Amino acid sequence: MTTAVADRTLNALDRCDRCGAQAYVRVVLESSGGELLFCGHHARAIEATLRPLSSDWHDETGRLHEKAPVSVD
Repeated sequence: MTTAVADRTLNALDRCDRCGAQAYVRVVLESSGGELLFCGHHARAIEATLRPLSSDWHDETGRLHEKAPVSVD
């Protein structure tokens, strides 16, 4: 059985499976196709263990340093 995971940008509704903070990393497990979501902190903490078991490691932590556009009215 193969599970398809939508390739989409993570948003504020996506929450870390470990602590409930906003998720910035999506991991797809190679064995089951299951999806795990992590905040940047917990993704870094588990990366060395989990990355070899994953088929996809989608990291959007770079968005943490982006500045929101400011509207001048």
